[in-house]
Amino acid sequence: MSGLHLGNTGTFKIILLAVASAFVLGMLLYSQRLTGQLLERERQVVDLYSRSYEYISGEHSATGDYSFLFEVYHTIDFPVILTDRQNEPQAWKNIDVDTTLSLEQQKDLVRPIVARMDAQNRPIAITLNDTLVLSYIHYGESDLIGRLRWMPIFQIALAAIFILVAYVGFSYIKRTEQSNIWVGMAKETAHQLGTPLSSMIGWLERAGSADGIPPSVSESLHEMEHDVARLNKVAARFSKIGSRPDLREEDVAGVIRDVRAYIARRMSRSGSVDITVEPAESFMVPINRDLFEWVIENLMKNALDAMDGQPGKITIQISRSAGKTTIDVIDTGKGIDPRFHKEVFRPGYSTKKRGWGLGLTLAKRIIEEYHGGKLYVKQSAPGAGTTFRMRLG
Repeated sequence: MSGLHLGNTGTFKIILLAVASAFVLGMLLYSQRLTGQLLERERQVVDLYSRSYEYISGEHSATGDYSFLFEVYHTIDFPVILTDRQNEPQAWKNIDVDTTLSLEQQKDLVRPIVARMDAQNRPIAITLNDTLVLSYIHYGESDLIGRLRWMPIFQIALAAIFILVAYVGFSYIKRTEQSNIWVGMAKETAHQLGTPLSSMIGWLERAGSADGIPPSVSESLHEMEHDVARLNKVAARFSKIGSRPDLREEDVAGVIRDVRAYIARRMSRSGSVDITVEPAESFMVPINRDLFEWVIENLMKNALDAMDGQPGKITIQISRSAGKTTIDVIDTGKGIDPRFHKEVFRPGYSTKKRGWGLGLTLAKRIIEEYHGGKLYVKQSAPGAGTTFRMRLG
């Protein structure tokens, strides 16, 4: 069911991205089409202007009404430069040139503009009788076309911002929802465990106070008390999920050794696995003992599972540098493919047939959200074991 939900969510994101991309592409194509149409109209205006020059320069130059030529000239709202056959500027319109300069200085400023215009649009030749080139008209783009060219970029940027905000918002809501689910499940589990545990503690106290208990029964009751105390601690851990835990200065090396002793008594089914903690000195770090023990247990159990019941070794190395305490949990198990180094912390991810795949997820949350540290796969590869690194302080 979880996998189906995640699959539907991924499909929804893909559809959302596809629709947004199609919308942006449509706007881009439409804007480019409008720009092309405006450029064609400007070219038609320049072509008409050049034909007008040809008309008055030819056989009709002595007669006729040329007022239309000036009307065309005044309707031009884009940069235009008239040059001779050698591309030497003769006149220009809508070019920002300092008119206080001499004519030659103005031409020096206009010449580079001619080259830039020719790179944008092919110049139109003014000819006599369609054979002799008299001059050229060079033209650029109007402000309107310039704005239209930038419009798709702004549209794409706005669409990208919208998609990014929507994606971040959706992801945040999803993470919050998942977090609330895990917190609710953890607290409900703690609540459900509380009642039978209280009853079991009461019955154990009553059974232990009875007279004439055989030694074997007394020993069994003693072990049951240990197991009930353990269950009580587990319930306490679950109840702290979602709440800001109290952090106290603790010797993390001592805490790890206590967990090691607990795991060692219960790993007979895991074959011959040697668990060592290095070095022997103390490392005082502000932690919540119950939750930190849970993290170490999860990492040790994960390492034991990686052995697949074969002999191996788990080494926990503790060091301190620049005020930070580093804890490496190193095993000689089957290892993890580098592609899945981040996936192992995802809720529901598990290579085992049994289990919910939440151990490493909770461990990462406890270290990073509650202790302000970092937990990640330092190195691992198939057949080369795994090293989980934790940073605290």
